[in-house]
Amino acid sequence: MTQALIIASAKTVDNHGSLDDCLAQQASLIQQGLRVIELIIDPLSTPWHSQLAHHHYRSGCAPIEALAEARSLISSGAVDAVVISGTDRLRSDYDRQERLNLMAVYGQDYPLTTAYNELAEQFIQRQHSDAAQFRALAEQLFENYQRRYQQLNADKLSPESLPDERWYQPITSLFRGVDCANPLIDFSGRLLIGNSAAVKALHLKPADTLEVASVGLGLLADDGQQAIADIVSYTHLKKAYQLACQQADIDFAQLFRDGHALLEVYTCYPVVPMAFLLNSGLIDNLEQLPAFLKQHLITITGGMNLAKGPWNNPALNSLIDMHQQLLTSTRHSCGVVHGNGGLGYKQGVAILKKVC
Repeated sequence: MTQALIIASAKTVDNHGSLDDCLAQQASLIQQGLRVIELIIDPLSTPWHSQLAHHHYRSGCAPIEALAEARSLISSGAVDAVVISGTDRLRSDYDRQERLNLMAVYGQDYPLTTAYNELAEQFIQRQHSDAAQFRALAEQLFENYQRRYQQLNADKLSPESLPDERWYQPITSLFRGVDCANPLIDFSGRLLIGNSAAVKALHLKPADTLEVASVGLGLLADDGQQAIADIVSYTHLKKAYQLACQQADIDFAQLFRDGHALLEVYTCYPVVPMAFLLNSGLIDNLEQLPAFLKQHLITITGGMNLAKGPWNNPALNSLIDMHQQLLTSTRHSCGVVHGNGGLGYKQGVAILKKVC
């Protein structure tokens, strides 16, 4: 089977960064006659319940779904290269009320905060936990994200770059503002994936690329309030994770514990990272979570709470960062990027590996 290799990645965040090199490589492939297609992550402005256009993807799992399609197209020989692109100027292109209206994907009478809280309540019940433990674990998760964010931004941290004090106050009975994704960001990102012919056409060495070793997807038929009981079982997340590990032929949990792998858990609200850590076997129960979080960083970005979550594009941002961090790391051989769609009805797990 033809390998799908990440050739290049680039992003801009609040007008910092450049896509020029990635765009130039894409143009070079097309100019040389290679077959290149683009898969597009829809922005917030595309209505949530509208029909998906061809080669378009929507939800927090969308970039992982697009990566699965890219891997399939390249592996089958249908194309030589695929570009996954996403742009959403959440800070600049929407006023506050417009943004809030578009984000009310379950209707004005059922806001996301209520949905998250109800999901958490059923999760707590299923895990034989309680509200006090959940709130304590949510706080420890945020501290874990913050440790990574401070590592990445040690030279430019300022009071303005951290959440205002009001975000540390409860917004529901179970979590604070800092425990949820912060979407206020202008983002544009591109990921260029190709076969060996594309690598050769750009005069790259195999060591300059990463293999998309596997992508596991777990998809439920329904989302929203009526689907919460099915979502909180997270059997579809476990399926996605196990499928990804089987395809890549690795024991990711062991590699991660041993310090040889990187991880980016989707951190849109506290239930999701808890569910990932439980269903990946990184922890066996919630009682193990505090000790695990003290020993291991579960994001490479600082999470969507601090690095911010550009609506449907956080996993694209994470794939770009994972590509760039793995290429420069001498210690880590692979990385996992997790995606969560809607309230959690879509789950995706991608494993990227260094090319031997």
